[in-house]
Amino acid sequence: MALQTTIRALSLGMILSLSTSLAGADDWPQWMGPQRDNVWREDGLLEKFPEGGLKVLWSTSVAGGYSGPAVAGGKVYITDYVTGDNVKVDNFDRREFSGTERIHCLEESTGKVLWTHEYPVKYSISYPAGPRCTPVVHDGLVYALGAEGHLFCLSTDSGKVVWSHDLKAEYGTTAPLWGYAAHPLLDGDNLLTLAGGEGTHIVALNRLTGKEVWRSTASGAQGQGYCPPTIINHGGVRQLIMYKPDAVVSLDPATGKQYWSLPYEASNGSIIMSPVLSGNYLYAAGYSNKSLMMELDPARPAARELWRDKSNIICPVNVQPFLDKDVLYGFDQKGVLRALTIPEGKRLWETSDAIGKRPAGSETAFIVRQGNRYVLFNELGELLLAELTPEGYRELGRSKVIEPSNFAFGREVVWSMPAFANRHVYVRNDNQIICVDFAAAK
Repeated sequence: MALQTTIRALSLGMILSLSTSLAGADDWPQWMGPQRDNVWREDGLLEKFPEGGLKVLWSTSVAGGYSGPAVAGGKVYITDYVTGDNVKVDNFDRREFSGTERIHCLEESTGKVLWTHEYPVKYSISYPAGPRCTPVVHDGLVYALGAEGHLFCLSTDSGKVVWSHDLKAEYGTTAPLWGYAAHPLLDGDNLLTLAGGEGTHIVALNRLTGKEVWRSTASGAQGQGYCPPTIINHGGVRQLIMYKPDAVVSLDPATGKQYWSLPYEASNGSIIMSPVLSGNYLYAAGYSNKSLMMELDPARPAARELWRDKSNIICPVNVQPFLDKDVLYGFDQKGVLRALTIPEGKRLWETSDAIGKRPAGSETAFIVRQGNRYVLFNELGELLLAELTPEGYRELGRSKVIEPSNFAFGREVVWSMPAFANRHVYVRNDNQIICVDFAAAK
């Protein structure tokens, strides 16, 4: 009885913390989750959506941005851009806008703002609504990369700056057309991030001091691209796979030394997805139906081309595809969800059902697996439950949770990856971030 009385007296935040810790709940401390693989490993989740839709537990005002939230240690981290200019434009001519980038830390249970770090930034990128990269949270520090290359390491407790870099100024480069969008990766004591500039496509920085540990010496065309660093174990070594505007390369993540390189021609420098590994096969693709299937040597770090530039497959521009066994599910630049066999590149099916038919292509829905089903968040602001199998797409439920607040190709969209943590889904647009209850009814 005494224990029951004590529990009833706990605050909402403490109840959430207690319940999740006892039942094996997970944080979502970086892009694509704890293991950077878009798998939601929690149990105790909804089997079907309730009548009347999903419940929003709290909402907090934010400004513009495409960056997703990170959730760790009872806090939510989100970045945005405050400006009086009209930034809901494509801006392919790279006009300049003035504003302030911000990094917010919120209380996970209530959405209360605990601290904010902000700094002035001039944007001259296309789609200048705000930052692109999800923060990375680890061991009392949060790392945030802004759209124009401002990289900060902050204390999670206070928001105090531990170290920072202006990547454009320090490495003598410019932001890519669509801004710095490659989510940094923590690897041991190093933070790996795209920099740009001559001989510095990617750099490793000490995560505690920000001091440069190594820089990539891989030759190649200017331009960073947008592909997040990806580490695989293959050929008897750890390989850092980088996808550049002119090549797919493999580096030693400890030193930056190049293992191998295969040529790749990216239209508009548009290389976005992280390459996907399936057995001895590595797949990378992007805009203008450019694709490359590679076969890796199982005995040493080496690769050869298997095929390239097949038509009617999966060439992503906005969303990381998901590999299940030897079938890849993902949104092609055409804006349809497709299934593709690896390594043959055979298309099994395609559908527009997850979003509906909208004008101009690049329709977007983010894909996360949970158990034997998938959770999708589409550009209409809807969360979906679905089955994805080699036989096709089967929708299990759909609930509108947030309004599209930006524009692309003549339509309203919300293009931001949610976080899936502690039986909740954290979703943002250009006006607010919300916490959606996904826990099974008790």
